[in-house]
Amino acid sequence: MTDDLTDVRMQFLGGAGTVTGSKILIKTNKHQVLIDCGLFQGLKQLRQQNWETLPLEVNQIDAIILTHGHLDHCGYLPVLVRNGFKGPIYATPPTRDITEVILRDSAQIQEEEAMLANEGGYSKHDPAKPLYDKNDVDLTMALFKTQKDRIWVRLNNDFEFCFRKSGHILGSAIIELKCKHIKLVFSGDIGRRRPLLMEPPAIVKDADYVVLESTYGDRLHSKASPYQEVAEVVNHTYQKGGVLVIPSFAVERTQELLIILNTLRSDRTIPSVPVYLDTPMGINVSDLYLHHRDWHSLTPGDSSLMMRNIHIVRKMEYSQRILDKHGPKIIIAGSGMVTGGRVLYHLENLLGAKENTVLLVGFQAPGTRGSLLCSGADEIKIRGKYYQVKAEVRQIGSLSAHGDQADLLWWLSNFDRSPKQVFLNHGEPQAMEALRLKITDTFKWPVTVAEQGRTYKLE
Repeated sequence: MTDDLTDVRMQFLGGAGTVTGSKILIKTNKHQVLIDCGLFQGLKQLRQQNWETLPLEVNQIDAIILTHGHLDHCGYLPVLVRNGFKGPIYATPPTRDITEVILRDSAQIQEEEAMLANEGGYSKHDPAKPLYDKNDVDLTMALFKTQKDRIWVRLNNDFEFCFRKSGHILGSAIIELKCKHIKLVFSGDIGRRRPLLMEPPAIVKDADYVVLESTYGDRLHSKASPYQEVAEVVNHTYQKGGVLVIPSFAVERTQELLIILNTLRSDRTIPSVPVYLDTPMGINVSDLYLHHRDWHSLTPGDSSLMMRNIHIVRKMEYSQRILDKHGPKIIIAGSGMVTGGRVLYHLENLLGAKENTVLLVGFQAPGTRGSLLCSGADEIKIRGKYYQVKAEVRQIGSLSAHGDQADLLWWLSNFDRSPKQVFLNHGEPQAMEALRLKITDTFKWPVTVAEQGRTYKLE
């Protein structure tokens, strides 16, 4: 690499052509910064990339900057640390706390799954091993440095950055990055214009290059009220005398559901059925809303409403006793895409009865059990065994924490000048292509669909 002052390069190491594994490396002739460090989820060929060596020198990365604490943006951090990364990891205060909850849960699930696979003999690896463990997480969390939003931080002679609230989940941020004479803006995951719990995404006025997520780049969200949609599913399942199981994302979606369900019970829109919060990670994240009041729009009253009359289930032994009591109930359990966690136990026991309902409340990545359930699969495989799907499967889109196509276009419309290039990432191919055409037609800006592994020169 030369000493040319214009020699700035950007390489997509994940999140390109898919919604998972987000990693973007920015390089000059002297320094390197990694934006996000996510785990690949979903399809087997994606998950296998978590075990492959990244095409970079870990000890040459000066810093990692996180947009937010979802697993597909932070879940690979312990691997990088175990492989020799010792630099700072920058995050907003809530993102730091959420990341710790997420990583510790991820390590525990991986260790448990490896143990079960070894005991059950259903792994092709002998022995099956976790990708990382709790000790790796301890080493990772020691590297975190928190930073408030709207304050510029100088990393070195080449880089400085600033966080701006993105409205996606608690602590999520847009990253403004100045690199020599170039300004880059990384959207991370952009929230909706009118989020349920968050403030709207911050307005950014200018950038030379924009890296924009495109999860819902090809569609518009339902205009239906999430309160009405949830109420309809709850009442329908209650009339059948069944159990409603909600595989839920621990961050944001769980908290939204708790407020919605308590509000609906309070005004008697739904019967007063017991609600079980059976996700330790979701419980811990809910507590964080009380500690980071300046990062959400809830009043103290709203925050207390979240956990009112909820059966909190922390220990696995109590989780397995929820189904001992017959009758209608609502179980909120991780994980949101049915890739692991306690929801698997409940589905093993409830999928075979048609009076039960499984409610999916977020994006389901291709290859996940959630995606299979959405597509009408007759059976799904859990821990080496197939289970027939006789329960009713429903999905609602009104609770999405991602902005849809209209929200993304609105956010871009606030730029005062045209960027040199917009790069689309974090989306399936059809979503990125639809958004590319829409941005080109609407703004006449140059748009590139990011390619996995490709390096782009920025001028």
